[in-house]
Amino acid sequence: MDQPPNITTLRELRGSGHELRGVKAELRDNLLARLAAGEDPFPGIVGFEKTVRPQVERAILAGHDIVLLGERGQGKTRLIRTLVNLLDEWTPVIEGSELSEHPYAPISTWGRRVIAERGEDTPVAWKHRDSRYGEKLATPDTSVGDLIGDVDPIKVAQGRTLDDPETVHYGLIPRTNRGIFAINELPDLAERIQVALLNVLEERDIQIRGHLLRLPLDVFVVASANPEDYTNRGRIITPLKDRFGAEVRTHYPLRLDDELALITQEAVLDWTGHLGKPVVPAHLIEVVARFTRAVRTAPNVDTRSGVSARFAVAAAETIAASAVRRAAITGEPEAVARVSDLAAVIPSVRGKVEFDQLEEGREAELLAHLLRKAVADTFRARLAGTDFTGLQDRFAEGGTVETGDLVPASELLNSLGPISGLAQILSALGIEEESPGLAAAALEFALEGLHLQRRLSKEELPGRSVYGG
Repeated sequence: MDQPPNITTLRELRGSGHELRGVKAELRDNLLARLAAGEDPFPGIVGFEKTVRPQVERAILAGHDIVLLGERGQGKTRLIRTLVNLLDEWTPVIEGSELSEHPYAPISTWGRRVIAERGEDTPVAWKHRDSRYGEKLATPDTSVGDLIGDVDPIKVAQGRTLDDPETVHYGLIPRTNRGIFAINELPDLAERIQVALLNVLEERDIQIRGHLLRLPLDVFVVASANPEDYTNRGRIITPLKDRFGAEVRTHYPLRLDDELALITQEAVLDWTGHLGKPVVPAHLIEVVARFTRAVRTAPNVDTRSGVSARFAVAAAETIAASAVRRAAITGEPEAVARVSDLAAVIPSVRGKVEFDQLEEGREAELLAHLLRKAVADTFRARLAGTDFTGLQDRFAEGGTVETGDLVPASELLNSLGPISGLAQILSALGIEEESPGLAAAALEFALEGLHLQRRLSKEELPGRSVYGG
């Protein structure tokens, strides 16, 4: 973060040549500068490059307030928060102003009085863009006072009269003046409270109780919501919806590559400790991505509620946790996730899915089936054409190999013995640096894939799996 300009009075501010711009003009100018420079205006947003992002950019350039519609876990809030980066890094305010008033254009009684009394010596402070963002999760108990403001009884008790505009305690929206205000889950806001936002979006002012108070706010409003027909919790009233200049539909990642990038970006897999960072091989991340996409499209899953990106993130983190647990218990020097760790995924993500028309008790069975399908699809995508003769020869004479979430890599490798063609399997999976943990992960994935192709048998035991010819 750069230091703010060394300007402390209104006189110095005028002398610097500073010009007053509205918040929407700031967003527009800075967005155009980013686009012209080839920079990403919304860092960290994956999968929206050709769909959502152009719509948001057009809305900002048009000066429109935005409502983002989409199911849970599609990155609506993340996208909203990146808009702060399009504000100027520092902006001047009258020092002590509750409403972040610009020294050139005070809007409150207090601000106008300070300018009148101090003139060119009015003290100026600088506000960073991170402080110009306000966010409210809409809940049924949210009040007009929370959003707009109300009479402050403490100020009245101190001797001010009720008709004094300075008895007002400002709500979140006025306090975000000259910034960005976000309302998450807008339909959850009671309809009578939504009415209070009509003036904010159209006339750009607020009125508080019986006060003849008109504050011309400079604020960019953005909201998120589920599509109205996807929720029974509430709706956006028609006059309010009409006042949003742009309605943008979000979506889950359309391509597998985007799903993989999202999991890699969001999952916390870099824990530190005496075991070092857990390793989740790329083929297991792909299994999680394919599993997530399969659950989203399953006919027995309620598509109206959606399957959040948090589903995939939680699954990847659970696999890593299972690997760390194994390493801690068995003394493995390296925590590397394997197929046997996938069994821990279903209990961890089951509560993140809403099922539709499915017999009670069969939810785990359906998820297990979809997880096996994801493993099989990944096996075909990554290891098609690979020669497994050396691995299958291990079972030619009725031999078996036992593995599980508490079987260390060294034990699995010893039970398999030397395998010809291991280097080819590792190369096909993109594993460049061979280690016992990664070799075991690759071989266990190959065993499971061969089983799913009915080329090996498998017996499930509590906590263990036995592969045979």
